[in-house]
Amino acid sequence: MTVVVTGPAGVGKTALAVHWLRRRTDRFPDGQFYADLRAHAVGGPAEPAEVLGGFLRALGVAPAPRDPAEAAALWRSLSAGRRIGVLLDNAATAEQVRVLLPGSGHAVVVVTSRRRLARLGLDGAAFHEVGPLSRGAAVRLLAQRVGSGRVDREPEAAVLVVERCARLPLAVCLAATRITGRPAQPLAVTAEALGLESRRLALLEAEGEGVRHALDASLEGLGTGAARLYRLLGLLPFPVLTPDVLCAVGGLEPAEAEPLVDELADIHLLEETEGGFRLHGLVKPHARAHAEVIQDRAEGRVAVNRVLDRYLASATAAEALLSPTHRTLRRDYTTGPAPRAREFADEAAALRWLEAETERLADAVRWAAATGRAATAWQLVDAMWPAFLRLRPAALWTELHRIGRTAARSVGHRDGELRMLTSGGAGLRNAGATEEAAEWYAEALHLARAARDPLAEADAFYGLSQTHRTAGRLAQAADCLRRAAELREACGYLRGTALARLALGDVRLADGRPVEAVPVITDAYRDLTAVRSVYEAARALAFLGQAQAALGAHDEAGRCYAEALAMFRASRSRHWEARVLRLLADLARDRGDLTAAAALQQESASLYAALSARAGDRRAAGNTLDAPVLPLPSAEPPPAG
Repeated sequence: MTVVVTGPAGVGKTALAVHWLRRRTDRFPDGQFYADLRAHAVGGPAEPAEVLGGFLRALGVAPAPRDPAEAAALWRSLSAGRRIGVLLDNAATAEQVRVLLPGSGHAVVVVTSRRRLARLGLDGAAFHEVGPLSRGAAVRLLAQRVGSGRVDREPEAAVLVVERCARLPLAVCLAATRITGRPAQPLAVTAEALGLESRRLALLEAEGEGVRHALDASLEGLGTGAARLYRLLGLLPFPVLTPDVLCAVGGLEPAEAEPLVDELADIHLLEETEGGFRLHGLVKPHARAHAEVIQDRAEGRVAVNRVLDRYLASATAAEALLSPTHRTLRRDYTTGPAPRAREFADEAAALRWLEAETERLADAVRWAAATGRAATAWQLVDAMWPAFLRLRPAALWTELHRIGRTAARSVGHRDGELRMLTSGGAGLRNAGATEEAAEWYAEALHLARAARDPLAEADAFYGLSQTHRTAGRLAQAADCLRRAAELREACGYLRGTALARLALGDVRLADGRPVEAVPVITDAYRDLTAVRSVYEAARALAFLGQAQAALGAHDEAGRCYAEALAMFRASRSRHWEARVLRLLADLARDRGDLTAAAALQQESASLYAALSARAGDRRAAGNTLDAPVLPLPSAEPPPAG
């Protein structure tokens, strides 16, 4: 029986194997054999003849045959029929292990390795992967080393220590050594010191040994291509690395990247996870430390540019599908012509990609701004417009537009700054920062007039109308919308004109004038349908349903809501789906169908709660119907068409 125990450096593979064998000494009356195969030793792995010589001498054979094949044959012969345990520690390859397997069917062989050694499966080996300790086990290990009293006095600090050690036994023991050497110092001091990622590996050392040395040994065992990719991965800010990112940072085709990724995963420097791969635990600061050597060199700069350009091109491609009438501003690619973007089969595929990539896109914006790539930063924010519009990541909407506005201003791009002000103003208003939103729109109006840009001026008026609408200043909102409609109509911008009129219809609804709202909204719906603006046409239907419900035309209202709901579901607009479900609940209540109303209300509340959790909003999901976590806009503020 052969058992292969694998896992990352410092996870405790050897300790586990030794403990398991020692507790079963009665099963091995003919003895236990141990050999360090030195997979990561400076002098290279142990030669099979050297290990076999030691085993044979333990069996009374001296001198042992010098020929490896002869020594292996003798070892198998002498071990045949014996009940022995064998620990082959730190194995380098399956081939190294195979030569050392005994000839007894009663023997138990435990092999430990950082590599997976999958080929031993052909010999019938069983595999056991060792991962980090659970939080509770890691804290208990710390308590064993530093004393339970210290851990009991500072339980929160103890948890921080083990988590910042990635719950690796080696790292926890090294941290414990540091703590025991400072008996008067609180655990919180060590926890705080370990909180600085740049210092973490240096702190987890003792007498020249530590996590960094173990990871260095793993890195030295990689091929040139995998080692290069590992260093480049240390440049990236993303917690999860998609295959696209792995290819982009290395400048690789998928077929080239796959064996390198397999090599990194095989030695546990890269871990497969949902959505891609990650540098787990203490591997991330180790990779970053190695990336520091190249980040300011041409290789590092080009790698960063490749990743950012790939994201910018892909987000722009998604934007073109999801918001085809949204005027695309300039795109500055730093690696030459527009890079190959991700291809999307349809709008649903583009929206799924945006949904999955929103957090990484946000990280890319922050990364671009932090590394002096201001143009890329604001253009990424601009390309994310469909994500803000459809997915409503409230906190990100405002945060990223603040970054984008500063970035566009720093490179003197007026159109970019105007776009950030108008689309960012919408985010502020949706987040409840109405007065700040009004300031952004007022600034946009000033810039637009100075530039004599009527479409940008119309966008500013449109945004100002929404701040007035939110504040209940309906007359001022109507005035701004009429001005926006006039400017857009004069420019021949049919979609924008229809959206301004749709918003005007909503203002009339809010003012208790549904009879006047119906024809305005109907005209807007007709024009939006004519320009194939499906998402906005669906919103027009939702507003029209509200007007019909206010007039008591329940059947017509239900038809409008049902059609709008189907369109929002098809476009994966979860926010508006929740909104229409709530309106349908109100309609069912007006009709006296309380059972249907309760079911629809619960469905709406559940969807709002899911959206709130994804947006990171801290307000209770149970209040979503009375005070929606994600504010319900009267109409969308379209950037200049």
